[in-house]
Formats: sequence, C-alpha cells, structure tokens
Amino acid sequence: MGKSIGILSIKGGVGKTSSVIALGDAISGFGKKVLLVDGNFSTPNLGIYLKILDPEKTLHDVLDRTANLKESIHKFENFDVLPSAVFNRKKINPFGLRNKIKTLKNKYDVIIIDSSPALNEETLATMIASDELIVVTTPDYATLGMTLKAVKLAKQRKTPINGLILNKVHNKNFELSIGDIEKTANVPVMAVIPHDIEVLRAVSNFIPLTSHKPKSKASIEYKKLAGTLIGEKYKPFSLKNYFRITPKRQEINREIFYKNVFK
Repeated sequence: MGKSIGILSIKGGVGKTSSVIALGDAISGFGKKVLLVDGNFSTPNLGIYLKILDPEKTLHDVLDRTANLKESIHKFENFDVLPSAVFNRKKINPFGLRNKIKTLKNKYDVIIIDSSPALNEETLATMIASDELIVVTTPDYATLGMTLKAVKLAKQRKTPINGLILNKVHNKNFELSIGDIEKTANVPVMAVIPHDIEVLRAVSNFIPLTSHKPKSKASIEYKKLAGTLIGEKYKPFSLKNYFRITPKRQEINREIFYKNVFK
C-alpha cells in the first residue's frame, strides 16, 4: 500500500507547488507510481503549473459526487495529477479528501498533496489525509513565523512531520541559518533549495524543474530528498564525496531519517 505526503506552507510565495511537482517528478524517477493531488480548493495552482488549465473533471467533482476518481485523474509525463477546479462554484466538504486518498493508496506508491497556503479547513483536510507532512519555508522571519503555526497545527493533529524544505536560499548573511530555523521550529531541515531562475523557466514551460534542469543543484537536492522519503539512495558524482568533505546539515538529517525509518 502506498503512502500520502502532505506539503504545507501557510504563506504564499514560498514555492510550495513547484516543490510538490519537483518532488513528485523526482520520486517517479525511482520507478515509483506517483499521484499529485491539488488540495488547495480555493486557489488551486497545481493544474495550471502543468498546463492542465480547464479540465472537464476535477477533484471538486469527485468530492461533489458528480464524477469518479478515474475520470478526474490526468496523466502527465512521469506521474498522474488530480487537479482542482480553478473556476469553481461548488460547495464541497474538504474533509472528504481523506477517504478519496485512502482508496487510491492501492494504486499509487506515493500520493503528494499540495495544500492551501492558508490556515484554514483545506490545510487541515490535507493534514488529516496525509500519513506524513513536509513544510516548505524560506529563510526569513516573516515566513518562519507562519512555518511555526503550520508546525504547531500539525503536531496538534499528531501527523508526523518529516522535516522542512528550505527554499529560495540565496546564501546571504542576512538570511536565517539552518541552525536557527531548526532550533526555533524544532523540526529538521531535510532539503536546502538554492534560489534558481530555472525554477521560473520550468514553470513557464509547464514542466518540473527536475526534468527541465535535472543536473542543477536544486534538482539534485529534490532528488536526494525524494530518495530519502522512499528508502532509496540518490548519489550523483561529486568531488566532495571523493575527497570526503564534511557533509551539510540537511545531508546528515536525511541520513538520520533514512536509518530511523528504513533500517
């Protein structure tokens, strides 16, 4: 049976949806069957990012019981997508998401849910439908404040938090350090994604970053995290491995997670 992973951020603009797509594409690269689900019912973006602009059937229709899952799931290149309706007027119950996800776990190895960027019922519905959670944040005080709220809510729901994706990192001294973020949130940073203009180019071309620029530092970081989450190892050639340079904090965190969960 597969597992569901909710990707959270209750602040817009941190790169949550692009992270969902890159992570899903990276996991599929390990030969896993992956489904991306848009749990952002009010302001969905997942389908738009993948040029599924006005699908005839969506998750809204599934929850409204006017369509079934099979006709609402769309095939992308390396994974499947269950989008929500951009122009929706239907009144749906977001908490119905959990049962729909549960029925899909026999078909997919990994289901990744893109949550709402707000502290609302939709975000709570994603938490309830997820076996594990990852929170996307950026290294600044405003976003960290919102991240703390997301972490607090997840812990109240007792849904395991695998860790943080620290996104859009410029490596400047005015940014919060990994140590500061981990100490404040009490959650490990599992991936550090550098700021990369290619992320925007990938979005404009409607493809995942990991397929657009597979050898970029950001793509490699997503692939390493993807492997860790499913118990696989992604080891691209690197001179630092040859010379045994001290591993980075997120690499240590991923290794700890891998050993705790899969060994």
